[in-house]
Amino acid sequence: MIVVGIESSCDECSVAVVKDGRSVLSNVIATQIEFHKPYSGVVPEIASRKHVEWIMDVYNRALKEAGISSCDIDVVAATNRPGLMGSLVVGFSFAKGLAMGLEKPLVAVDHIKAHLYAPHLEYDISYPFIGLLLSGGHTVISMVNSFDDFEVMGTTIDDACGEAFDKVAKHFGWGYPGGVVIDRMAEKGCDTAFSFPDSVLKKDKHTYDVSYSGIKTAVVYQLEQFKNPGYESSPENIAASFRKAAIDMVLKRLDRAVNDTGIKRVVLGGGVAANSYLRRVLTEKKHEGWEVFFPSMELCTDNGAMVAAIAYEYAIRGRFDSLESGVSARVPDFKPYSSK
Repeated sequence: MIVVGIESSCDECSVAVVKDGRSVLSNVIATQIEFHKPYSGVVPEIASRKHVEWIMDVYNRALKEAGISSCDIDVVAATNRPGLMGSLVVGFSFAKGLAMGLEKPLVAVDHIKAHLYAPHLEYDISYPFIGLLLSGGHTVISMVNSFDDFEVMGTTIDDACGEAFDKVAKHFGWGYPGGVVIDRMAEKGCDTAFSFPDSVLKKDKHTYDVSYSGIKTAVVYQLEQFKNPGYESSPENIAASFRKAAIDMVLKRLDRAVNDTGIKRVVLGGGVAANSYLRRVLTEKKHEGWEVFFPSMELCTDNGAMVAAIAYEYAIRGRFDSLESGVSARVPDFKPYSSK
């Protein structure tokens, strides 16, 4: 079964061709970073306009690289939630037009579920597992029971993890995207130069939740208050200390989730899953009996391959969507975590 996956939820315009849910025949990703760099963040209007300009060419390149024609397509899939409304409309409308024109079934894909499914393209992963999604728009710890069944255990109550990286980098003028820039700088700094605070939330209501507003304020407005004696306030030291504090914050909740559930299988997804400090710490967790699965760097970013792969799971079960389906900037609330 040949599935075409279309991803346009934010600023990556991507189309991929995946065979039988595992074999990636092509995965074309057109990034808009240079267009958003002057603003140190994604500008929704620019993102949607670029999707309109690029999507046909990206689609044609994906088919060419895969060595197929449109006649070989069995299923059309696209992200329709959550994300930037304008960007979602472009990709999903293109997918609906393609499905209608080819007379092929359509699968509407949840962006969050697709990210947590991405590592399945590279590994055989058993359920259940604890999923950790970290990106510019999402920070989610969840119990994943199947490709389409997961319960949110914890999330951020304000900024997403990747968003905090971008805002700190913007304040200091370090460049964009902030996560990549800070990760690179942090490798040259000392992460004990500053002791930035963890978020303090009511444990009875926010056992696995995080908040990045406090650490962001500390770095931007109260920097010297958290500097340890004997260290310089160099950009590299600030970056290293911030990176450690921001990642440790969510890792502490992840560790709590693993201990509470007894599930030591952990799957990562999202752009921040490429963070080198995060990968080192979780790789060391294997000595504690954890199974940890990271997506490759290409699959950390928004991409069409993860969309096509999870769509295959729906397709083989005959679960398709109507051409009347729409897009949504947010996903519905999920049922709370239960230890039953």
